[in-house]
Amino acid sequence: MILRGFDGWYTSSYRDGLAQNVGITFLGVQTEVYGLERLEVLRGPSSVLFGKGDVGGVVNRVSKTPSADAVREVALQLGSYGRQQLAVDVGGALDGNGKLLYRLVGVGLDNGTQEQYPNGVRMDQKRQYLAPSLRWQPSAQTSLTVLAEYLRDDASDDVQFVTAADGLPSRIKEGDPSYSRIKTGSDSIGYQFEHRLDAGWRLQQKLRYARRTSDKHHILSFFDTSPSILERQARHDVESVRETAVDTSVQGLVHTGSVAHGLLFGLDWDRSRATWRRAQNMTTPLDMDNPVYGIAIAEPTTQVADTQLTSTQWGLYAQDQIRLSPHWGLTLGARHDRVRSDNADRLNAAQTLQTDSATTARIGVNYLVGNGWAPYASYAESFVPNVGVDAAGKAFQPSQGRQLELGVKYLPEGAPVSFAAAVFNLEKTDVVTYDPTSYEARQIGKLRSRGLELEAKASLSPQLRLTAAFTALDLKVLSSADPAEVGKTPILTPERTASVWLDYAVAGEGWRGLSFGAGLRHVGKRWNDAANTGSEPAYTLADAAVRFDTGPWRLALNVSNLFDKQYYSGHAYGSYFRGAERSVLLTAKYRF
Repeated sequence: MILRGFDGWYTSSYRDGLAQNVGITFLGVQTEVYGLERLEVLRGPSSVLFGKGDVGGVVNRVSKTPSADAVREVALQLGSYGRQQLAVDVGGALDGNGKLLYRLVGVGLDNGTQEQYPNGVRMDQKRQYLAPSLRWQPSAQTSLTVLAEYLRDDASDDVQFVTAADGLPSRIKEGDPSYSRIKTGSDSIGYQFEHRLDAGWRLQQKLRYARRTSDKHHILSFFDTSPSILERQARHDVESVRETAVDTSVQGLVHTGSVAHGLLFGLDWDRSRATWRRAQNMTTPLDMDNPVYGIAIAEPTTQVADTQLTSTQWGLYAQDQIRLSPHWGLTLGARHDRVRSDNADRLNAAQTLQTDSATTARIGVNYLVGNGWAPYASYAESFVPNVGVDAAGKAFQPSQGRQLELGVKYLPEGAPVSFAAAVFNLEKTDVVTYDPTSYEARQIGKLRSRGLELEAKASLSPQLRLTAAFTALDLKVLSSADPAEVGKTPILTPERTASVWLDYAVAGEGWRGLSFGAGLRHVGKRWNDAANTGSEPAYTLADAAVRFDTGPWRLALNVSNLFDKQYYSGHAYGSYFRGAERSVLLTAKYRF
C-alpha cells in the first residue's frame, strides 16, 4: 500500500475511522472486500483527525452496515486456477417500524493461485468470513450500531522465486509445499453511536476491540559454499495483536456574523499489545539443478525471539472549517498526541519503556472561482508511532512528517466532467524499511517525496465514460546511517504510474443492461537495491470487462492482464516476485 511514495503497511490502515494496528513482523491487516461499503483514500497527512495518519495519507475501509432498504444478494464467483467463491449479503428491518435493523455478510473462498512448485503442487488460499451487524434507532436523533467480524485465512507461503547465484531469476521456489504455510485470523466487535443534539450539533463515539493472529511456517534460503546448493533455514513465527480503540467527537456549525464555522472537537484512545515468537533451525538444502520438494521438514526448536510490545496512545484534536465568503474557504486544525510504549524482550529478560508526544497542525485555503475551478494550498504535519523492533530488539522511534501541497480541482455544475491536479513536497523522519541483506526491519533518517498527481473523469457521450489517473514521484533518501543510501530512491517504488479506463453502455431496446469496459495500467521502473544499481523495467497491462444487468441478475466477466504479459513485480531481499498472469473471473449476483 504505497501512498505518495510511502509504504503505509504500519501506519495507514483504518477501519470505520479507527486505526488497525499491525504486528511486530509479518502480521498485517486482513480485509474481505465483499464486506466493505466503500474505500476512502485520504492523501497527505491526516494527523489532525487520524493520530496515526502517515505523511502519505491513510486508507479507511468502511464496513457494510444495516440500512432501511432491504438487501438480499447471493454472489457466485468462478475464476482462473480453480477459484470458487460463494458470498451472501442480507439485511433489512427486524420490526414493523424500522427501529431495529440487521445485516449479515458471509464469504467462503477456495482459491488456487498462479504459483506452483516445479513438482506441480499449486499454491492455494482458503477463506471463511462472517460479519453480522445490528442497528437500533429509537428516534430520528439517535442510533447505535453494533458490528462484529470473523475472518480466517489458510494459505500457501513463500510465493517468491529464488535469485540464482548469478543474480538472475530462477524457476526455483524458496519454500516447500510440505512446510510453507501461513494461517491468520481476525476477530473484532465494536459499536458506532450517534446522537444529534440541539442547534445542529452531533455527538459521535466509535469503539472496537480486535484480535489478530498469525501462524507462519516459512523458509529463508541463501547460497553458502556452492552456487548450485541452496541452504535453507526453516522458521516458525507466531504473532498476535490485541487492540482497543475508541474515538469520541462532537461537531456542529456556528456563525460569527457572515462567517460560517464548521467545528470539530474530539478525543481518541488506543491500546494495543503485540507479541512475536520465532523458532528456527537449518534444514535440508535444495539442489538448484535437481530440486526435490516434499521432504519432511522438522518443526524448528531453537527459540531466537520472544517479544511483547504494549502501546497506549491518546490524542486531542480540533478543527475549524471556515467559510469566509462565497469564494474563500480556510481550514485550521491542531492535534496533540501522547504515546507510551513498553517493549519487553522476554527471551533475554530485558525491558524498555518509552514515552513520546507531539503537536501537529494543519492549514488549508481554497478559492471557488465560480466556473467550477477551485485552486487550493495546504500545509500539514503528521505523527506516527511505529510498531515493531529492529534486529537488536530496540523499539522503533516515532516518525514525524510534513507536507506542502498546491492543487486545483475542476467540477463544473451540471457538466459530466471532473478534473484534479496536485503537486506536493513531503518529508518524513525515522522511516521504517527492510534491510535488503538481513531482511530485518530498520529505521533510516529522512525521506523526501516530491510529485505530481492528475485525475480526470468524464462522460464523453451518453454511453461512454472515461476515468484516468497519472502520478509522477521523485522519492529520495535525505539522511541515513548508511551513507550509500543518501540521494538514492528506496526499493520497489515506481517513478511513474498511470491508468485509464473506458466504460461503454450499449444503447438500444434489445441491449439494455449490456456494457463493456477496457483499460490500461502502467507501472514505471523500480529500483531493486538501496544503492540503485539494478532495476526492474516498466510494464503496461491491459484489462477488459463485460457486464450484463437484467432484472434481479447481475453478470460480469473480468479479464486482468488481457494479453498475458510476463513481468516481475519486484526483485528484492534475494527473491524475485512474478507479476500476475492473465486471469479470468466470472461473477453472477442474484438479488431477491
